Amino acid sequence: MSKTQGQTDEQAEQAEGAEGADRAETTLGYEQARDELVEVVRRLEAGGTSLEDSLALWERGEELAKVCRHWLEGARARLDAALAEGAAETPDGPGTTAEG
Repeated sequence: MSKTQGQTDEQAEQAEGAEGADRAETTLGYEQARDELVEVVRRLEAGGTSLEDSLALWERGEELAKVCRHWLEGARARLDAALAEGAAETPDGPGTTAEG
């Protein structure tokens, strides 16, 4: 992506990073993103990397965490919808009493 008129280099890089994160969300599954995130954390905790490499790892970790969050939010929404659907179909759903 090239920067638009009036856009700073930093703004152009941020826009490219956001697009990369969006692509990552559509291509990585939850388990793959989680496993890569675990590896990123392991490498950061082990140390021994340059500041630049550490920052790149941190940024990648943030992207991966976003992907995981996206998948988990989607799963939660599906569960909530299924629970709501099940409660609507049940005549004695939560909050109702069986009075004789």
